Amino acid sequence: MTTYAESGVDITKGDLSSEIAYSNAKKTFPSREGMIGQPLKDDEGGFTGALDMGDFYIVQNDDGIGTKMEVAEMMQKFDTIGYDMVAMVADDAACAGAECISVSNTIDADKVKPDQIKIMMEGLSKACSEHKIVIPGGEIAELGSALNGYVWNATAIGVLEKTKRITGKEITSSDVLIGLASPGFRANGMSLVRHIMKEKFGPNWIHQEYEGEKYPGKTWGEVVLTPSLIYHSLIMSLHGRYHEEPKVTLKGVAHITGGGIYGNFSRILKRTNSKPDFKLPPPSEEMALMQKLGNVGDDEAYRTWNMGIGMILVVSKEDQEKTLNLIKKEGYEALAIGSIA
Repeated sequence: MTTYAESGVDITKGDLSSEIAYSNAKKTFPSREGMIGQPLKDDEGGFTGALDMGDFYIVQNDDGIGTKMEVAEMMQKFDTIGYDMVAMVADDAACAGAECISVSNTIDADKVKPDQIKIMMEGLSKACSEHKIVIPGGEIAELGSALNGYVWNATAIGVLEKTKRITGKEITSSDVLIGLASPGFRANGMSLVRHIMKEKFGPNWIHQEYEGEKYPGKTWGEVVLTPSLIYHSLIMSLHGRYHEEPKVTLKGVAHITGGGIYGNFSRILKRTNSKPDFKLPPPSEEMALMQKLGNVGDDEAYRTWNMGIGMILVVSKEDQEKTLNLIKKEGYEALAIGSIA
């Protein structure tokens, strides 16, 4: 069976590196003790870091679109990857209940090509504008032989009222898990996707016809490059933007990125003794086909990809129907995928 490690990604070493990085980051926390911008000490393992600004919190987090950029370069199609960038960082901020107000970004390239940069930034600008996010600045660096293509990363800044921080502390038994549908592969597990496709169809796999019913007439390259659905504005609609009242009480929000459903959902339960009782739907068609093409085991697939669930919300049983109706009204697809045991 094909594994993520075979594609060149070692999850164990990646997790260890993250622990090393965060342990050193925490060493800086005492330097702002008692000052504005003092870090919250109970944020460990969350999706974003929070700083105490007196009357409110600021949250900050970073991410990138990884090797999905390589697919964009192979196809010479750069107009949608800005949506992947916003999804990776703004949706992490939303997990804490924060309203993302800005996204700055860095583009590193072997050779800067203004026509491509124009298309990339137009896409990022469009995605940000749709979600009321500004781009206050960024950086473009030409690194020559140190790179082969582009590396695109971003930092998100969000604001959050102190009374509206989503921590997971209020999660109790019988609460309902609501899964938000996710088209395509977002921007996680791309190394495994590219490995499977290259092994199965060769170096020009992007031109291989997609064999499912979900994307008629499209190639696998087009399907893999499907832009990430951004959930930020939906979460803000439910939870309320800065100084807006919530429509429902979101007890927990998990962004399903690298680490899959089980790995990411566990991050919001660290302040409780609760456990999820998942009743997951079948994987999305594209995920199931990719798993079959690569002979990827269930355990490996569910810790690498989101399997069609891009975000999980925790609400009380009393709020279940109202939440599902509000989500549908906003144009997103969702369903109950389990409960808290």
